[in-house]
Amino acid sequence: MIFVIDDDEIMAECIASAMGEHEVRIFGNAISAMNAISNDEIPEMIFLDILLTGPDGFTFLNELVSYDDTARIPIVVVTSLNLEGRDLSVYGVVGVLEKDKMTPSEVREYVEKYVG
Repeated sequence: MIFVIDDDEIMAECIASAMGEHEVRIFGNAISAMNAISNDEIPEMIFLDILLTGPDGFTFLNELVSYDDTARIPIVVVTSLNLEGRDLSVYGVVGVLEKDKMTPSEVREYVEKYVG
């Protein structure tokens, strides 16, 4: 199971469709994604927007790393922010995709590398 957390429904659907046959759940905000995780639905990977409505992506990342069972989930940040030079690896971030430049093949590369 892969989570896509993005309040832009069209962007979330585009990311999910690039994953092919993998099971994907889309969330429009961090709270609903955390509630799903709290109910023992721990994803294999997360694609996360930073500029979310409500708690932002950094708040979500801080929450994830505070628990042993979620701290190791590979995260791909999908954002329009310039995060160049920021070390996000402490949050389990394995990559950053720029919303205006990313391609479906880049999404698939991350999925193939971390989910199989």
